[in-house]
Amino acid sequence: TNALRTMPDILFIKTSSLGDVIHHMPAVADARRRFPDARIAWVVEEDFAPLVRLHPAVNEVIPVATRRWKRQLRDVFLNPLFEPAGAPWPEISAARKLLRARTYDFVIDTQGLLKSALIARSARGPRHGYDSKSIKEPLASFFYDVRHAVSRALHAIERNRRLTGLALGYAPESSFDYGLDRAALKAPAARRYAVLVHASARAEKRWPEARWIETARALARRNLELMLPWGTDEERAVAVRIADAVPHARVAERAPLDQIARLVAGAALVVGVDTGLLHLAAALGVPLVAIFAASDPGLTGPIGPGPIAIAGRAGAPPAVAELIAAIDRVTRA
Repeated sequence: TNALRTMPDILFIKTSSLGDVIHHMPAVADARRRFPDARIAWVVEEDFAPLVRLHPAVNEVIPVATRRWKRQLRDVFLNPLFEPAGAPWPEISAARKLLRARTYDFVIDTQGLLKSALIARSARGPRHGYDSKSIKEPLASFFYDVRHAVSRALHAIERNRRLTGLALGYAPESSFDYGLDRAALKAPAARRYAVLVHASARAEKRWPEARWIETARALARRNLELMLPWGTDEERAVAVRIADAVPHARVAERAPLDQIARLVAGAALVVGVDTGLLHLAAALGVPLVAIFAASDPGLTGPIGPGPIAIAGRAGAPPAVAELIAAIDRVTRA
């Protein structure tokens, strides 16, 4: 019907990680432009829900906690002394009830993993996803009603946009935006500051601490205050050591992602390894320099409206001089 074409009820499933969530935002913005009156819901990990709620195209956020539930279930089955009250069954049941509260016109799983396909299977409505040749975990494709071919050689943003377009019946435009508004997020700051994103869950993506200190000192000499965010106790310890070695450097307070987004939005510069906060800076148009050491920028590199420079490549992390040269290019842009 015409109502279905103009006012579809759409459920997106992109649960994690932070970079993947950000790379999905242009697809959501595309869908909103194509269907201004659509109702759009998004299933996402609880830690990333505050950021997704900032996206103006999203009507409803359905948080899940698959990572935490997995840990809790492991404890239940491996530790006979574990209290049954600690099992996540009530939370899982509540999330499933929320997921099944509506019948959707389109259920679109852009995650392409078995765990996200199982979430899609729990939802009411025709389920769209990648076919078995386009997906990291081919078994996941068996849980979809409609399967689409999308090249794995494309950047993650383009894969999300193409799958969404194929599911909803349109071809994405060549240009895109993330849907986030930097001006609306950033708050006035007493001093210009740079955000240094040193942390990554993958050790091979990290950059040596001594090089961070040398780079931070060079930025401090340029009259920039430095902010160091972190996520784990180990990452905080590294941030403290860098801050202690550099003037005008501070360890950021731990905060929900919507507050971290405001910190990033107000920065004059972001320098970081290939991780979620770097892609958030790209989405917001903040000038940034990306450090690559173990991943391919052609598939997951930062893309956005602001000045961007990439230093290093898989297997060849940059020297400090190379990074400083990249910073100079970005700050002069």
